[in-house]
Amino acid sequence: MVDEKIKLKVTETGQLVEVVVFSKRAELIEVVFGQGVHSIKAQLAPTRNGMAYAGKVMGREVVYERSREQVQADIDRLNPALRKPRGR
Repeated sequence: MVDEKIKLKVTETGQLVEVVVFSKRAELIEVVFGQGVHSIKAQLAPTRNGMAYAGKVMGREVVYERSREQVQADIDRLNPALRKPRGR
């Protein structure tokens, strides 16, 4: 299984950090920082205007600079079976 990775921006320093996506929905993205025992899970929620996702990790704010529409398009592209209605 290939882990999906995204880049987040630390707002204080402007540094880009690559993290692994744990789960991804248009209303919430869960990411994992680090590996093994020292990993930290964080939740990113959409901002008020819906143009980015923001969250806090160990007291530092991180931002994923993609809109809700872009994230939903990524989800639809990666797994189109989720959008289809189930047959009876």
